[in-house]
Amino acid sequence: MLIAIIADTHMPKGGRELPPQCVERLRAAELILHAGDISTAGVLAELKALGPPVLAVHGNVDEPALVESLPPQLEVELDGTHLAMTHDAGPAKGRLARLRQRFPRADAVIFGHSHTPLLDALEDFQIFNPGSPTERRRQPQHTMGLARVVRERVAFEHVALD
Repeated sequence: MLIAIIADTHMPKGGRELPPQCVERLRAAELILHAGDISTAGVLAELKALGPPVLAVHGNVDEPALVESLPPQLEVELDGTHLAMTHDAGPAKGRLARLRQRFPRADAVIFGHSHTPLLDALEDFQIFNPGSPTERRRQPQHTMGLARVVRERVAFEHVALD
């Protein structure tokens, strides 16, 4: 299963839009995960119109309609792999252990908020932040993530969009 992962799109603020390379990868995926800070229900509807199913959590800047309709965290099992997703994973110090404790059944936790691409692991447990396709902040590039789930294993990668 191919999963496209984005976070922190903050759209349509400032006329932002997803880069064409991002949209292409979203359409090609079997599932889209959004780790929060979508901003508006209209943007979520646009993501859903791309084709693949969309699972999302709300972030700290999402409008009230999204906060009401999306969970703050979710857990899903895909091909024997248990994935969890939340927006804000807290401070960097101790994050891996903290998320391991918060989501004891998860093989991996996906999060956003910092706009900083990250992949970290401890034994068979991984945490992944795709960065942002629209607001890179202090990062050198806009990014998104891809995950491939095959036979109870998940492999993440970052995709630079510029």
